[in-house]
Amino acid sequence: MSVMEHSHRGKVYEKVHSEATALVAELLGTPLDTWDVLFVQGGASMAFAQIPMNFLGPNMTADYVVTGAWGEKAVAEARTIKALGGGEPHVAASTKGADKSYVRVPKQEELTLTPNAAYLHVTSNETIHGVEYAVGPEMPFPKAAVPIVVDMSSDILGRRVDASQFDMIYAGAQKNIGPSGVTIVALKKEMTARGRKDIPTIFQYRTVAENQSLYNTPPTFAIYLVRNTLTWLKSEGGVAAIEARNRKKAAAIYAAIDGSGGFYRCPVEPACRSIMNVVWRLPTAELEETFVKEASAQRMVGLKGHRAVGGIRASIYNAAELSWCEALAAFMKDFAKRYG
Repeated sequence: MSVMEHSHRGKVYEKVHSEATALVAELLGTPLDTWDVLFVQGGASMAFAQIPMNFLGPNMTADYVVTGAWGEKAVAEARTIKALGGGEPHVAASTKGADKSYVRVPKQEELTLTPNAAYLHVTSNETIHGVEYAVGPEMPFPKAAVPIVVDMSSDILGRRVDASQFDMIYAGAQKNIGPSGVTIVALKKEMTARGRKDIPTIFQYRTVAENQSLYNTPPTFAIYLVRNTLTWLKSEGGVAAIEARNRKKAAAIYAAIDGSGGFYRCPVEPACRSIMNVVWRLPTAELEETFVKEASAQRMVGLKGHRAVGGIRASIYNAAELSWCEALAAFMKDFAKRYG
């Protein structure tokens, strides 16, 4: 029988569920004696609304750092919750340029933090713009005297991060952890306890925690694949080993960009360049179309940049092999030689 045919309250699935929970806690560094590790649905997009529903009550303020499109969406949903009787979202910093692009994360001194804010929300990695926090020591995650909530959807378990600096971590699983359909949420237990009790029961993180993510039927097959993916990750040497591999992958592509004599251009400041989503431009939109077409002919697909920004983007999550990135870099050098 498939795991999909077993009851989510049966012994067979119970083992899968507990193993998946334990692996997330171990690899993320969120021990279960002090953290709640949850499996929910709706992706990070639902969390954009669910977080202010739980923690941003009337007459409260929450700070948001905006470094790309997903940070913008998080603020927009918080404003929707305000219209329904919630508190006030405040943009503590935005790195949006005059041309509406994002090329960096802000420095600590650029943040205008609200005293006694309900939380500070940060996006760890912006997939569309290729901007990432704490790629190196120069641009660390922000600090605050209030709970810090971080959206790690696109770089969770792709590099080592000290989870203790945060109070809540959430991520759609589909980049590094498993298939779409399940969302990982880790909260310090005192953060869970802060949640409001006057919102619908199903939306309270407390409800999910008290029922070990089994209040309603969870996406059992997706969680089964999370268990299997994290078992593989651990067998590969854990997060430290996968980070070393990911950095080599990104370095190969960035070297092709920076060594092209200006034919390729990465708009992101070097200290903030994502190791998960490498973005770059070519001299003309026509050349970008040709690049995507020729790359596709060599079985290199999915390189067209997000429709909101255009250009080229290589999303090189944990499952991507180093050899793929090296092959892409070789293709880039050849393409530049022929068209540059």
